[in-house]
Amino acid sequence: MLVVDKLNAWYDRSHVVQDVGFEVRAGEIVTLMGRNGAGKTTTLRSIMGLVGRRAGSVRFDGRELLGEPTPTRYHHGLAYVPEERRIVPGLSVRENLQLGLIAGARRAEMARMVDEIAETFPRLKERLDQEGTSMSGGEQQMLAIARAMMAQPKMILLDEPSEGIMPVLVDEMFELFARMKARGTTLLLVEQNVERALRVSDRAYILDQGRVVHEGRGADLLADAQIQERYCAV
Repeated sequence: MLVVDKLNAWYDRSHVVQDVGFEVRAGEIVTLMGRNGAGKTTTLRSIMGLVGRRAGSVRFDGRELLGEPTPTRYHHGLAYVPEERRIVPGLSVRENLQLGLIAGARRAEMARMVDEIAETFPRLKERLDQEGTSMSGGEQQMLAIARAMMAQPKMILLDEPSEGIMPVLVDEMFELFARMKARGTTLLLVEQNVERALRVSDRAYILDQGRVVHEGRGADLLADAQIQERYCAV
């Protein structure tokens, strides 16, 4: 579904991502791992067209995306949940969810889609009329993921979804990822919680200093403490 080949990205003169290549097959959960500063977030942002200077190839469903603007990538079925969540202040949970469809062709289905998504997220269902930014960090992360799901994307890119979230909500989140996969949604994760991520991942790629240095099945990397210590330990 997604093929990244020789992807390079820069912030000013800083060459952050260097010839990165990987693939994500339909229905998989794939994780990008590595220490802070390895280039994981920049890779996601480059896939979504949010980095100004980039080169290489990003093919999604057979279509080259690297020269396409971010809204076009969204309409092709890519959704992105950034680490900072970007819940809109002053809007309720329901209104933040509706933003997931506001630019799409399915605006007439908003009410039904909100109801369906709320069934998947019981915590949100109880808070549909509450201001989104008044919820806990974990609940806001659930809202950001739910908002991305509103347009029924083919693939969701998730940047550090468990960052700063209490353990009980982390458990709920990774259970949600397994359910999303079972329903056919493809996920590309950037995640520092190595053990939890590898337990749900089909495959993983490890980045170090802007390059892919190792790849393997999630279960194999979970069992390889030496690789984790070498590339992922803080």
